[in-house]
Amino acid sequence: MVERYTVAIRELPDTERPRERLKLYGPQSLSDKELLAIQLRIGTRELSALGLAEHLLKEFRGLGGIARAHLEDLKRVKGVGEVKAIEIAAAVELGRRIMVLEETPRPKITCPRDVANLLMPELRYETKEHFKSILLDTKNQVIKICAVSVGILDSSLVHPREVFKEAILHSAASLIVVHNHPSGDPTPSKEDINVTKRLLEAGKIIGIELLDHIVIGGQQYVSLKERGGVF
Repeated sequence: MVERYTVAIRELPDTERPRERLKLYGPQSLSDKELLAIQLRIGTRELSALGLAEHLLKEFRGLGGIARAHLEDLKRVKGVGEVKAIEIAAAVELGRRIMVLEETPRPKITCPRDVANLLMPELRYETKEHFKSILLDTKNQVIKICAVSVGILDSSLVHPREVFKEAILHSAASLIVVHNHPSGDPTPSKEDINVTKRLLEAGKIIGIELLDHIVIGGQQYVSLKERGGVF
């Protein structure tokens, strides 16, 4: 017998609703029941989506059982029906396909030249200054390249909050910042140095190390770390 689940999801506090919790804390923070409830979307008169998800997990003895279940088995569960069963089966198959994908090797940054090779083809022809951050994992592999600002480089455009926001979101271990000089001369300006110092201090406080600041000009580049005087 299915136990009656009387509390509808809409009656729960925002911080306890699966969708809101996912938005606030990320999908990895949700339980199997909560993730399945999001997939189900709605429940029945007797059970909320959370209650129906809990019932499904008990009926099939966990996610593994749900993944192995045939469409007809899912449809037979009261409150699931054909549409929900198809959606669950589709989600399971997507998971299977993701698991067998060959992971594309991510670029690894070992020196300033690696950074220049990565971004010079894009930045050397830009007519405005583009400031980007390269987020790295613990093995110095690129997680993501983020656009921070476009325009004349100054501390108001390149605020530490904007630079480190994506790094925190993607759990980066460190980062490198890069910008171009449309003039073709990569010599760092006084403002370039000031921005770098500010980001270095912010990184120390946040716990995400700024490894370098690369300035690209035409086919040349300057590493402020190699140049010395800042790092």
